[in-house]
Amino acid sequence: MRGNAFEARVKADGGAELLRLTHALLGGGPEPTPASRHVPDLAAQGPEARTRRTAEALREAAGREGWTLLDHPMLALDVAGSPAYLEPDAVVVAPDGTWTVVEIKSFPMIDGAADPAKVGAAARQSAVYVLALEGLAEGVPAARVRDRVLLVCPRDFSNLPTAAPVDIRKQLSVTRRQLARLTRVADLLAALPEGTVLDPALPAEELRAAVAAVPATYAPECLSACELAFHCRAAARSGDEVTALGRAVRGELGGLATVGAVLAAAHGEAGDPADPAVAALRRAHRLRGEALARHEAPGGGTGAAAGGGAPVGAPRARTAPEDARAGEAA
Repeated sequence: MRGNAFEARVKADGGAELLRLTHALLGGGPEPTPASRHVPDLAAQGPEARTRRTAEALREAAGREGWTLLDHPMLALDVAGSPAYLEPDAVVVAPDGTWTVVEIKSFPMIDGAADPAKVGAAARQSAVYVLALEGLAEGVPAARVRDRVLLVCPRDFSNLPTAAPVDIRKQLSVTRRQLARLTRVADLLAALPEGTVLDPALPAEELRAAVAAVPATYAPECLSACELAFHCRAAARSGDEVTALGRAVRGELGGLATVGAVLAAAHGEAGDPADPAVAALRRAHRLRGEALARHEAPGGGTGAAAGGGAPVGAPRARTAPEDARAGEAA
């Protein structure tokens, strides 16, 4: 609620305060006036229609004189061959043709400084918006997307807006590199078994069989990031896979992919003794057996015969001097 109220205040009166902050910190032409402000209507149904309306508004703004504020535009970014729809808080088009991404956050800027972790997160988020804008700017003459974004936050402990430019060139290069390394959706589809159809409208059994035909490597971290994590976890458990124990354990076990293979290697029934993982398992199994044998008493208990001392919790025999002192105390 606080964030929504603060954003409404920043964008009030046709974005007058937001345009003033943009001009004061980043320039871009003459000072904005009420007559030079323009806020196009971006209302449309569906992300595709909103994306087209945003592109039209940006082209129209490039041909206008004055300042244009796009409130919650919709942008599209190609991610591995599939469009991802993005919605920045605002985009400002200045009279000199520069486009600026504006991020409005509710965390405070105290004495001109904000939490570095939160600023870094906002910079990474803005870098994705800038990349999407660069794709639109290629077809608009004289348009240029700034590699500095405007971060707007509450000043000190008030609800008054203040702003600071944030250089995101590093985040842009990192994001470009990450996007370039992603496997394209078409390549992923080509690797699926022939005839595989992943359609939610399919009957449950057919859809379950189609999902099971896709190779997957489960790890506990998948539970927080993937909708199919429970399916993969059940498959990993039913298949006795060590991946269900976590990536760290899986990495330590080398080529041993199942719990059965791990136990067989530990008991000396399978595995190459020269394999470091097999050797470590056998040593651990031997040490465990020695530790259990050392503390195992005849008849299944623990006692002095096995462990060299009295069982835990057993009464200790007292000597005669101790008995005498106990009698005096009584």
